Amino acid sequence: MKIGQFDISKTSSVFIIAELSANHNGSLETALETIQAAKRAGADAIKLQTYTADTLTINCDKEDFIIKSGSIWDGKTYYELYQSAYTPWEWHKALYYCAKEEGLICFSSPFDKTAVDFLENLNTPAYKIASFEITDIPLIEYVASKGKPVIISTGIAEMEDIELALDACRRMGNNNIALLKCTSSYPAPIEEANMIMVKDMAERYGVITGLSDHTMGSTVPTVATCFGAKIIEKHFILDHSIGGPDASFSMDEREFTEMVKSVREAEKAIGIVDYSLTEKQKKGKDFSRSLYVVEDIKAGEMITERNVRSIRPGFGMHPKFYHEIMEKTVKNNLERGSSLEEKNIIY
Repeated sequence: MKIGQFDISKTSSVFIIAELSANHNGSLETALETIQAAKRAGADAIKLQTYTADTLTINCDKEDFIIKSGSIWDGKTYYELYQSAYTPWEWHKALYYCAKEEGLICFSSPFDKTAVDFLENLNTPAYKIASFEITDIPLIEYVASKGKPVIISTGIAEMEDIELALDACRRMGNNNIALLKCTSSYPAPIEEANMIMVKDMAERYGVITGLSDHTMGSTVPTVATCFGAKIIEKHFILDHSIGGPDASFSMDEREFTEMVKSVREAEKAIGIVDYSLTEKQKKGKDFSRSLYVVEDIKAGEMITERNVRSIRPGFGMHPKFYHEIMEKTVKNNLERGSSLEEKNIIY
């Protein structure tokens, strides 16, 4: 998968996305400053959400339309939430331009066909399907038909939902797909993260996998990296004091910077499968065990458990020869503290 100039593969570094979401709190200036802060914090990309309250729901206060899911938004109607959270479409061009100037990739989550058409006019390099839209097969088909990378969050998905979404993309001839493990709780409990699924989904579905994270802190993104995540998305806010519907589970610049550092260190720690030693590691063998003379031995005398032992340092014969050299005689005088060498022994 290639998004902008960033190649994403099993061997690439993790593609780190700062999710702007509603964290502009209605201010274009704040949104632009947030993009700049995301760059400073080490993000590779900034992601928007492209919808209006009317493209997501209807303005209705019937019982079905009042949020009561145990979330931080309970009591509001869907329309009220999305009306307060949406990013004005007239801002998008400026946001895309700002991201480009900062060297960040910018793309978005569309929530209906009109949003897809709008984003196509901005030459968006990729699309994200939000967790709650994974069941909207017609939308996924339309997004996939554009032939660009499709990143799908699985927050509310059962296996059938994931398979239907993947089939929808592939039916449109688009195999450029990534799946992000997600827990659709805000914030999400760490015990529900199930990061082992990052590895399982990659093996099960043959796609790039990653994490869309709503937990607090950097632990889950770091663990995800160790399980092979190649995309990590985290909500980003300029300052928690801005407030807004997503503020409580978003990272500020300091927190995001620490997360990026943790992820990058985890990548280095994972390394590669390699049983050879570096020069520095070879030097560490000085501290290994080897066979040493621990009591003076005269030429012609026998090696015993009393006069030769396996001790540190590691400059003598390998301890694997210990039993083999027992009761053999030595060719010359050996002082206590001498490393035992094969040339000293009469076989």
